[in-house]
Amino acid sequence: MKKLFTITMALVAFTISAQNVTFGAKAGLNLASMVGDDAEGLDGRTSFHIGATAEFEISESFSIQPELLYSGQGYTADEDVTGKVDYINLPVMAKFYVADGFSVEAGPQIGFLASAKADVNGESVDIKDTLKSTDFAFNIGAGYEVGSGLNLGLRYSMGLTDVEDDSNGFKHSVFLLSIGYNF
Repeated sequence: MKKLFTITMALVAFTISAQNVTFGAKAGLNLASMVGDDAEGLDGRTSFHIGATAEFEISESFSIQPELLYSGQGYTADEDVTGKVDYINLPVMAKFYVADGFSVEAGPQIGFLASAKADVNGESVDIKDTLKSTDFAFNIGAGYEVGSGLNLGLRYSMGLTDVEDDSNGFKHSVFLLSIGYNF
C-alpha cells in the first residue's frame, strides 16, 4: 500500500509540471477473454468501454494520460454460458509521440470489480463473490489524433493478477478499439 501511495504521489508531482492539460472522452469496442493454464475452452466476450481521459503534456513528444473507464470484460464458455465481468479501470499511460499525431503508449492499470454475472442458459447468476475485487494489468497500444481533437486508439491490456479467489490462473486479456474526442 505504501508503494502504491508513493508511486501515485510521484506521478502527481510529475504531472504538476505539465505545460498543457487536455481533457477528453472515449468509447469503443472490447474483445475480451481469459487466459491461463486452465482457460482452455473459454472463448472471448465482445463488449464495450466508455470513459474520460486527461492528457498532461510534459514535452512536445511525451505526455502522461490517466483515464477512468467502465470496461466490459469476461468470457464465453460455450453458446449457453457467458461471464460478464465489468470493471472500473484506472490506467495511467505514458504516451510517446513518434510522428505528427501518431503515438505509442504503455502503462499500468488497476481495475475495481463493478459487477460479475454468469448468464447460463438465459438465467443470470451473480458470481462477484468468487472474484477478486481488484485487478492489475499492463497496457500497450498506439493512437492517432486528427487535428480536430478526434482520436483513434488500439490497446492491449494484459492481466497480471489472477481473477478468481481460488487462484486457478485465469487472467484478463482485452483488446480495446477506441474512438475519442479531446476538448
